[in-house]
Amino acid sequence: MAISSPPAAAPPGPPIREELVAFKRERILEEAVVLFYARGFTATTLDDIAAALGVTKPFIYTYFRSKTDLLAAICKPTIELSLDAVMRAASAPGSPRARLRQGVIDFAKVVLSRQANIAIFFREEKSLHPTALAEINGLRKRFDRALSSLLAEGVAAGEFHLGDTALASLAIGGMISWAYTWHRPGGRLDLDPLCAQMADFALAMAGAA
Repeated sequence: MAISSPPAAAPPGPPIREELVAFKRERILEEAVVLFYARGFTATTLDDIAAALGVTKPFIYTYFRSKTDLLAAICKPTIELSLDAVMRAASAPGSPRARLRQGVIDFAKVVLSRQANIAIFFREEKSLHPTALAEINGLRKRFDRALSSLLAEGVAAGEFHLGDTALASLAIGGMISWAYTWHRPGGRLDLDPLCAQMADFALAMAGAA
């Protein structure tokens, strides 16, 4: 009588310890965002964050070396996600017009879902460690170049009509980034239609046919 082989084991998931570490780190970041946004970076201590979490300050040091390290971890992911949105659009199939529209939609969603993080960056940029600030500024330059390149592709294809793609990329990026100051969740427009309208504005700025 043949003996059937046991079913193949499912691939192992992330170790529980890694998931727990990621969860604790994220909780620290969430509370730091709330306090930095409400009180400011200088007026908030690690003791304040620890008290809000119900832990001791050494617990925070397990995951972050310093308060400035924590600030960088709040600020950097937003520009990384924004860059990823534009890079995906730049490398996707389809017309430059369609790709720019989708890229701006995705970028706007990053901005509007991380308003407090962006506000903290613009307020507390001076408090970042020079190395972290240089990394973030490098990512911002890559974002501008990627968007400018996509605009130039549209100009070459006859889909966009503008003379200075570098300036246009700064204008579009600034328009979307500044939305963190005025967007109110639960306002007149839901997130999806709002991001779609912002993308239409970006196309108009690009002189889309």
